[in-house]
Amino acid sequence: MNTTRLTPDQAVPKIRQFCSYQERCHKEVKEKLYSFGVYKADMERIISQMIEENYLNEERFAIHFAGGKFRMKKWGKMKIKQALKEKNVSDYCIKKAMTAIDPEDYTDTLNRVSEMKLRTLKSEKNIFIKKRKLQDYLLQKGYSFNEIKEVIDLYLKNP
Repeated sequence: MNTTRLTPDQAVPKIRQFCSYQERCHKEVKEKLYSFGVYKADMERIISQMIEENYLNEERFAIHFAGGKFRMKKWGKMKIKQALKEKNVSDYCIKKAMTAIDPEDYTDTLNRVSEMKLRTLKSEKNIFIKKRKLQDYLLQKGYSFNEIKEVIDLYLKNP
């Protein structure tokens, strides 16, 4: 914890820079302001100011966050939604972020991730163990049971 408290006038330029560097959610900005020792009443005013100046936009944050986790880490929608909820993003913004993910890209990514995992399971002879390992991996990545079932039906036919 920072021992010196910043005044709101000192905190605002630092928060502007913090928000300019990358998209931020309200929770991250609040945590940063807490680390500066800003009082709660001042914090709410600073956050309102950042929203008015368009440094802080929860919808924009959610769309960028979801797109980044999907493209870079190949996360499924369930994991992305959970991560956004942990950041206290509104349900409305989460829905907007989910619709921003192209369904065709999503299916292609799920198939690519599945194929890559199946390559690592080539030596596994037991089809049931192979299915379980693929299912567990895709669940951990944040894909739904229905999506996983389709993939398993597509790639691993029952013997």
